[in-house]
Amino acid sequence: MDENDYKQILCIEDEPEMIDLIRLILERRGFKVHGAAGGTEGIQKIRELRPDLVLLDLMMPDMDGWEVYQQMKADEATRHIPVIVVTAKAQSIDKVLGLHIAKVDDYIAKPFSPQELLASVEKVLGRRS
Repeated sequence: MDENDYKQILCIEDEPEMIDLIRLILERRGFKVHGAAGGTEGIQKIRELRPDLVLLDLMMPDMDGWEVYQQMKADEATRHIPVIVVTAKAQSIDKVLGLHIAKVDDYIAKPFSPQELLASVEKVLGRRS
């Protein structure tokens, strides 16, 4: 076990079942998964935990994912943290184009398979190490 097995991932998502699912998939691979139930809590946890990676849902009631992303990138202390955006399949193509402009590290669409999630996380974290 090298330290890579203990990467901290923060999942910002307003559906608790989704956080549980992501935790189940990633913790079997040795990642430590923290959950935040929405954008406001997410921003606080990003500042507290300084995770290695943020999984960010775009559609949340209190503060949407874009706002979380912009706040993260505006803060010197958190702007280097990679972000994988999780979007619903139905979201419009301009959101996805926006991701490229915003230089998000990756994105996955719900519903995703465990393989897709792992591949995305490993790809993004692999680029960093």
